[in-house]
Formats: sequence, structure tokens, C-alpha cells
Amino acid sequence: MSRLYHRAVADSKARTEALAGDLVAARTEFLDAVADIDPALLTSPGLVGVWSARELVAHMGYWAGHAAEAVHHAEQGRLDEFDVDAPSVDERNAVVARVAGETDLPTVFSREELAFDAFRKRVLSADPEWLSERDADGDTLEEIILYDGADHYREHTHDIRAWFAAGAEAEAEGEAGAEAEPMDD
Repeated sequence: MSRLYHRAVADSKARTEALAGDLVAARTEFLDAVADIDPALLTSPGLVGVWSARELVAHMGYWAGHAAEAVHHAEQGRLDEFDVDAPSVDERNAVVARVAGETDLPTVFSREELAFDAFRKRVLSADPEWLSERDADGDTLEEIILYDGADHYREHTHDIRAWFAAGAEAEAEGEAGAEAEPMDD
């Protein structure tokens, strides 16, 4: 085989390796942000909408598993059948949040880790040519991997950081208001 062929294969394999590397980096950022949350607040609602960190971690696990399924469909040559007749995103998110609320925190974290590991392994083993294949909605496999993967982890890392910033801002306003109030003599 020619050097050009080997180089093309190596370059295309680099795409899946880059996707997997970005996925790992984004998840690490997400878990670092979750780790900054006071453990007593991990199950308290209000982190993202009404969700606690527990529901958010479960949400991420679900969507990592979802993307792993997309890669599996591509492996089978059936990406065009992926997510056909699936419940809406809101319906799926509601079920995930309900189940997470009934599940202990260590189990939620463990399930997210299992889903993530399966997703990462599937991305690494994916044929790079599958990345341009499209599902029934017209999304490429690469778009699904990015949206459900690294982009999604980063979106919710941003949400957590915004939650911290809002809390710090409210705390600073409260301190400023307390300083501005005259003391009773």
C-alpha cells in the first residue's frame, strides 16, 4: 500500500481520536465543576432550572449513552434509523430527571461513568468515514457526537459556573446591602 493511503488512514483516524480527546477534556471540566459544589447541595434543586447536580449528572449520562447508540447504529449501517419515533427531548429529560431523583448519588455517578466510557470507546473504534453519515433528522454522526458529547458537557459546565457566579453576586450584593444599612443606636 502506498504511503499516501497510510497517511490518509492515519489522518482520518486522527479525527475520531481528536473527538474522543475533546470528549474526555470536556467531561473532566464538567466533573471538576460538579466537584466544586458543596456536597450538601448536590441533591438540592436549582442548579439548572429545577435540577440538582444529581439530575444533571444523570442527564449527561443519558445523552452520552444516546450518542453511543448513534455510533452503534452507524456501525450497523443503520444511522438513518437512529432516533426514529423516539420520544421528544423534553420527555426523555423528564424521565431521566425523575429516575435520577429516585436514585442515590453514587449510583447516578457510576451510571454516568459507564455511559461515558462506552461512548468514548465507541468513538475511538468508529470508522472515520461514518462521521459524515446522516441520521433521519439530517444530522451527521460527527454532529451527534459533538452535540451529545463535548459540546453538551461544556454547555452544562458553563451552567454550573454561572450558578456559582450568580451565588457569589447575590452574596456580594447582600454584603454590600448590609454595609449600606444604618445601624440602630
